Amino acid sequence: MKGLKKYGVLLLVIMLIVTLAGCRVERRPEGPEGQETPQRTEEAPEIPESISQGEGQEPRLTVHIVETEESREMDFEEYLQGVLAGEMQNDWPMEALKAQAILARTFVMEFVTDIGGSKYEGADVSTDIEEAQAWNDEGINERIIQAINDTRGQVAVHNNGYIKAWFHAHAAGQTAMAVEGLGLDEEDPPYIHSVESPDSEKAPEDDVNWSETFTKAEIIEAVQTTGQEPGDFNSIEVVETGPSGRAYKLQIGEAVVMAPAFRLALDSTRMKSTQLQDISVEGDQVTFSGTGYGHGVGMSQWGAYQMAEEGKSAEEIVKHYFKDIEVIKLWE
Repeated sequence: MKGLKKYGVLLLVIMLIVTLAGCRVERRPEGPEGQETPQRTEEAPEIPESISQGEGQEPRLTVHIVETEESREMDFEEYLQGVLAGEMQNDWPMEALKAQAILARTFVMEFVTDIGGSKYEGADVSTDIEEAQAWNDEGINERIIQAINDTRGQVAVHNNGYIKAWFHAHAAGQTAMAVEGLGLDEEDPPYIHSVESPDSEKAPEDDVNWSETFTKAEIIEAVQTTGQEPGDFNSIEVVETGPSGRAYKLQIGEAVVMAPAFRLALDSTRMKSTQLQDISVEGDQVTFSGTGYGHGVGMSQWGAYQMAEEGKSAEEIVKHYFKDIEVIKLWE
């Protein structure tokens, strides 16, 4: 009996050791400043062959610099420093800069994958803001470099594909769906949603609440770019809004125009958004009043600013504005 008891105790000890070994917690590797490095939970999209230097290696880009009318070959992350400095102020909170860096990197990868390259011959991408992103190499400082280095190789993906990394200045408290904000012909991408945006109170007042007056001739010219003739008009009405409350269609005289396209044709730096509060027509003067700045789709930069101030990480910021996505690392 004593032998059986000893055998039973030994068996229990062995079982306990095996159980504890199976419960061992393995820590994920940590990135800069003690933050966890994003891990792949789905298959990563391929790096376009035209810029690839091999799997897991940093790509190289041929960038057309419109300011100097020259094309230069440079490492991907080097190019991205100028983009980040062009798209966000270099003294902003670090996590906001890093969120912008992730989206800027994703934008380029999606651009090269989807379009194949720049409209400028021989280039993969350009500094032409009408084609790609802003670029300001003079604005690069230590904080810009840190934000790029801390997010090195990180991109946002959905269903094994790069997302369209849309962003704008100020969401006026609520982001837009892609169809209502950009006037897309196709359906909204599955990772885009209309979400509350905690836009910072530090934003310039004319980005929060704006008003701009145009002449009737300017309005008519903008409508004509849509292939319509409005004729004379004494009022402009919002006839359809999107999920965020932004104007989607406008009735201008005999024409019904898509508000996003009309805004671009009229001047998107003057008609700052389609989140309209009032439209008045008095004689030859047409005044639009609204809130926010930009198309409203994707990440609000002033929202990212506030979330960073509140201690949110870059990945948390990106995942707030884009749903069902992963942030993964493509190269070291």
